[in-house]
Amino acid sequence: MQDFPRWKVSSIIAFIVALMLLAVPSFIPESATTGLNDKLPRINFGLDLVGGSYLLLEADTKDVAVARLEQMRDTVLTEMKRGNPRIGIGDISTRDGKLSFLLRDVTQVDEARERLLPLTNGAGLTGQRDWNIEVVDGQRFVLTQTEAGLTQAINTAMGDATEVVRKRIDELGTREPTIIRQGNNRIVVQVPGLKDPQGLKDLLGKTAKLEFKLVDLNADPVQVAKGIAPVGSEILPYADGGGPIALQRAVIVSGDQLINAVQGNNSQTNEPDVVITFDSQGGRKFARVTQENVGKPFAIILDNKVISAPSINEPILGGTASISGSFTVKTANELAIALRSGKLPVALKIVEERTVGPDLGADSIRAGITASVIAAILVIVFMFVTYGRFGVYANIAVVINILVIIGVLALLKGTLTLPGIAGFVLTIGTAVDANVLINERIREERRRGRSVIQSVELGYKEASRTIFEANMTHGISGVIMLLLGSGPVKGFAVVLLIGIVTSVFTAVTFTRMLVVLWVRKNRPSDINI
Repeated sequence: MQDFPRWKVSSIIAFIVALMLLAVPSFIPESATTGLNDKLPRINFGLDLVGGSYLLLEADTKDVAVARLEQMRDTVLTEMKRGNPRIGIGDISTRDGKLSFLLRDVTQVDEARERLLPLTNGAGLTGQRDWNIEVVDGQRFVLTQTEAGLTQAINTAMGDATEVVRKRIDELGTREPTIIRQGNNRIVVQVPGLKDPQGLKDLLGKTAKLEFKLVDLNADPVQVAKGIAPVGSEILPYADGGGPIALQRAVIVSGDQLINAVQGNNSQTNEPDVVITFDSQGGRKFARVTQENVGKPFAIILDNKVISAPSINEPILGGTASISGSFTVKTANELAIALRSGKLPVALKIVEERTVGPDLGADSIRAGITASVIAAILVIVFMFVTYGRFGVYANIAVVINILVIIGVLALLKGTLTLPGIAGFVLTIGTAVDANVLINERIREERRRGRSVIQSVELGYKEASRTIFEANMTHGISGVIMLLLGSGPVKGFAVVLLIGIVTSVFTAVTFTRMLVVLWVRKNRPSDINI
């Protein structure tokens, strides 16, 4: 009973007061703390409480196969030119999802194979390669994507796409969005309290694949109008609906070499544009190409559509460039966000959309508060009537426990959902379980004829073992729900786990401190419990 020196009492009180103070901002309306909301610890509310947007995004996995095919095409061209001797090849075909090319010198078949083999990798633990290499008619190479390799690529692309979506939503300044994979090719996005769902959809719909390419000045306009591209070129449409334009396939610089993108204003027209900054390698390459092609036009391409095709009046040095088009401040900022967060490795389309209004959430909050108040009042009355002074100590612990849970949630920037409120109410109802066990054990020791000090000491000591074991089993269940659950289940688990820790601390350590201080001061010969 003498293990509560003054420093320990002061530490416990200071710790509890600090956690309770963290709960205060959550009771203050955000309108009253304008400018400080991002700095104050505050509980966030989930989609089911404050409304918001729910989107289900689906990826077209065919894009992954096409992208891998184009990437392998460029890599093969580079590898065949590299090294000594240089391997001459004819036109590369990507028809029917296969990459094929013909060697000009049949004696270089073995050398070509040796250069191609390092370009293929093992597909996970399947024992297969991600590409099959065949030689047809002794001179033509055919590269085909394996099922295992494509599956691995899709999984990687979806993981990267999820992270890109997360970065873009974070750039909007939203708090506690839920972004999770669903199945092989879907992503669930929930953004609580979002006031502009259309802006979110526009932002997530951008693949943000940015490329700079030179215009093919040798292309026949008649053939281009028919959609026929010269060898080594491609035809793309303008973003504003203009006619097609022939571009060289070689990419000058791509969005992968960006380090920043911000919305700005064109100094000549005063219209919104996007200013981009390349990394050192991209800046050098862009400067070299513009130096070599002064007077020639180049195209700025976003998601396979030409935004503009200005002429290179002078070398563009310094590693910066601007993208001009029919932008508003909003659309320019959205493009800057998309470029900063990186391009999506696969195009996403919205297959399900729901806008949740705040009315249901308001009713749920009122019902949750009402349930919490009723539960707290009933518990307080029961404990006071049943255990007297010791019941008062337990009630103080319950009230402190409620505020401490809110404080911890606010400190963690946690999100409170409807299941979380259910976990909160459950925690309040079970918070006094420990005190019931302790008080009943003290009663039992008094009936055996032990002194007040001995009864209290044994009551806390013997009951604590049972309390910790019982809460350990609850904690294991909560951890499993937290690790394996998602959405509502995870929200319930978070509140439950916080409640287990705080209720054990307040019900055992804090109430024991209060009892010890009272016994020391009054030295009672008997207790009413």
